[in-house]
Amino acid sequence: MMAGSGYDSDGRRGITILGSTGSIGRNTVELVEARPDLYRAEALVANSSADLLAEQARRLRPRLAVVADPAHRGRLADLLEGTGIQVAAGPDAVVEAAQMPADWVMAAIVGAAGLAPTLAAARRGATVALANKECLVCAGQLMMAEVARHGATLLPVDSEHSAIFQVFDFDQIDKVEKIILTASGGPFRRRSLAEMAGMTPEQAVAHPNWSMGAKISVDSASMMNKGLELIEAHHLFTMPEDKIDIVVHPQSVIHSAVAYVDGSVLAQMGSPDMRTPIAYALGWPRRIAAPAPRLDLAAIGQLTFEAPDPQRFPALRLARLALQTGGSAPTVLNAANEVAVQAFLDRRIGFLDIARVVEETLAAVDHVPLGSIDDVMAEDARARHAAGAIVRRNA
Repeated sequence: MMAGSGYDSDGRRGITILGSTGSIGRNTVELVEARPDLYRAEALVANSSADLLAEQARRLRPRLAVVADPAHRGRLADLLEGTGIQVAAGPDAVVEAAQMPADWVMAAIVGAAGLAPTLAAARRGATVALANKECLVCAGQLMMAEVARHGATLLPVDSEHSAIFQVFDFDQIDKVEKIILTASGGPFRRRSLAEMAGMTPEQAVAHPNWSMGAKISVDSASMMNKGLELIEAHHLFTMPEDKIDIVVHPQSVIHSAVAYVDGSVLAQMGSPDMRTPIAYALGWPRRIAAPAPRLDLAAIGQLTFEAPDPQRFPALRLARLALQTGGSAPTVLNAANEVAVQAFLDRRIGFLDIARVVEETLAAVDHVPLGSIDDVMAEDARARHAAGAIVRRNA
């Protein structure tokens, strides 16, 4: 399907939300629903949550609603019967939703599954709000090349990368001394290795500051999320690995910063609420109102910072190693982590085993150049197979 202008005759912007029932997606739906004068929904996509997707579709009235899991198509069709909303299912339908003529696409499908639809949106020159960091971790060079080739716009939605984007001088990249990614430290920031070994999935997903999905919450607890964000920042801002720092900032008020050669450090601040970076991307290049709590620095009292502990959080070292190695290594890192995190959530391995599985997979799988998305998917599958075997040995 050819992309249109993405705008109605009355100037409203067409919106597609890939992953509408997840945490990012639900916040995006809230913001879009609040401004029917500015936005109209083109397509909504979920993995399997047919009930919530149908509820969202009845409120936003998109042209198309898609479930990635075909087993839930019948349920979705029944719930939307008589609405005039088209219903589809399966991975191909997800890609087709991304190809609908919406000007702005929220890419919030978690994991490597988000790669194909995000690429499809970029290839028709859409403005892509990127909340799926795995797209750049798995296929960063390929993704950025496609964005440039097709004139797409990529807007980061991760709070850290949104913060950098807002204070990054793209006209003077050579004057950037370094990027500083901030990390909350997660729920285990003060835990010993012995304590971390016994942590449960319930404890790992109980983030002190942010409300996120289970997988991302576990990544925060292991600090793998910060390793993935380091790789993402490398591609988004063309910064070498050694010019990207990570600092633990427990209050989650400074979302990241950029240091310049004149000694200036520019930071973006705000309450830890994902509606702020989503609203920034949704309104860009203008700003729109968002219902996030307003920052009260006097009430907070102090902001503190510390270096991350490399012994308790080896995921940071593994991410840097993967980026330095290049080729398929970041793809392997991401795939192995997804397998290991799911195994932890399923209580088949312990918390500290997550990093061990990732490290063993990186050592076990050969790293090759990636010339196409098919290469990415093949290496992703190979890494998942290897990581699964390692999980079974550790279980």
